[in-house]
Amino acid sequence: MSTAPIYGLLLSGGASQRMQRDKAQLSYAGEPQLLRAWRVLSAVTERAFVSVRETQRDDPLRAQLPQLVDTYDAVGPAAGILSAQDAYPEAAWLVIACDLPRLDEVTLRALIAARDPAKDATVFTSRFDGLPEPLCALWEPSSHARLKARYEAGSYCPRKALIQSDIVLLPAPGEALDNINTPEEFAQMQRQLESQP
Repeated sequence: MSTAPIYGLLLSGGASQRMQRDKAQLSYAGEPQLLRAWRVLSAVTERAFVSVRETQRDDPLRAQLPQLVDTYDAVGPAAGILSAQDAYPEAAWLVIACDLPRLDEVTLRALIAARDPAKDATVFTSRFDGLPEPLCALWEPSSHARLKARYEAGSYCPRKALIQSDIVLLPAPGEALDNINTPEEFAQMQRQLESQP
């Protein structure tokens, strides 16, 4: 069995309710977060796409990048992952959220280097709760059946799908997967990143 190619999926369809504005548009050092994340993801994958809801297709920021439109009801990240797996079932998907401003190429390359294609996924441990982190994870084609079955049963949590799967679980990569959810966290992260050389 040949190893599946790795495609990238940048999740950008979230409602950003706590942030009260589109996280993809948040800017660090003059660059929107969506484009920062895209640069990192596309550097380590054969092809990459931005995951969007139908209503986001024509957003000027997202429209400049290759898109995969959710074909599932708005059920959070699972909709984007399942839509990508349906579109390219032969690919493994390196899935990242767009609200990880510290995520870098080194972290993603470490994830890929630890890949075991015979497993359902290769993931980092969350440094906050020790559970698998689904939004910076390499989902193999074999993960689709469980994720789809859970969706059809009304369970939309990709983390729970990982917990029930055969996965490679890696130590948390420091602060690389810290996300931001509120205007206060954004302001703090902006100060930190813009003070770095």
